[in-house]
Amino acid sequence: MVLLNAIYFKADWQEPFFEDYTKEMPFYLADGTQKQHPIMFQLSGNLYYENEDFQAVNLPYKKGRVSMFIFLPREKVGLEGFYQVLNQKNWENWMEQFFLERINLGLPKFKTEYKVTLNDVLKSLGMEIAFNYSADFSKMLRSSSGLYIDEVKHKTFIEVNEQGTEAAAVTSVTGVRSLPPEMFVNRPFFFAIRDNESGTILFMGEILNPKN
Repeated sequence: MVLLNAIYFKADWQEPFFEDYTKEMPFYLADGTQKQHPIMFQLSGNLYYENEDFQAVNLPYKKGRVSMFIFLPREKVGLEGFYQVLNQKNWENWMEQFFLERINLGLPKFKTEYKVTLNDVLKSLGMEIAFNYSADFSKMLRSSSGLYIDEVKHKTFIEVNEQGTEAAAVTSVTGVRSLPPEMFVNRPFFFAIRDNESGTILFMGEILNPKN
């Protein structure tokens, strides 16, 4: 028996990137090496925020309800330093600091997948009983004798290009961010897709080595 919970998101940018402006340029990896990768360019008005730790831009999708936030840590900070200040209180404060700015943005195209087995994580959170014969799923089935969770898997997919973003996530329980500022995203960064009405984060992740 398999129980699936899925979310699917596909949307075009409010201001698309022009494909003719996309160029192969260096992207600098965390270890100091570099690779040639397609970087999309755009000069447009977007909500923008920066502080001593990072630059961030809000890229809205059509209709504006949902946006992708790109956070580019300062070189001296890096992703590890960014994660040290990433918490709910700071996040809520940052969301109130964005202002409309004409910005020259360079953003890599990227596509990534991630999958993980969540058994050990869920057990550590107190769900251990659900993974053994003592589990009680009688409210799900008339007869749940011997039924327990064998494996919980989570898999995500996201693709960002000139037109917009396509993303999906599935969890299966087998029961078994004068002159316009420049933001050149050419090193590891953090992103989040957010519902701007509810404040809900739909997807989030990091890009260390972009692939297209």
